[in-house]
Amino acid sequence: MSIERIIRIMAGSFILLSVALGAPASPIFVSQWFLAFTAFVGFNLLQSGFTGFCPPEKLLTKLGFKSGNGACGV
Repeated sequence: MSIERIIRIMAGSFILLSVALGAPASPIFVSQWFLAFTAFVGFNLLQSGFTGFCPPEKLLTKLGFKSGNGACGV
């Protein structure tokens, strides 16, 4: 699995989980402060799109994962 796919899976999972934990209508609601984590992940996705800097990418590279052939795998 490529670094790009892992990062997309991580970001999507973090967003879905933090919304579920932060939305008052959710059956697993804990605190609305989890929505701040959702905003943090979204901000990181936005800034990495502009700057190309992505901390998880650096970590996954050091762990030995290989980069894919672009954003969509083409």
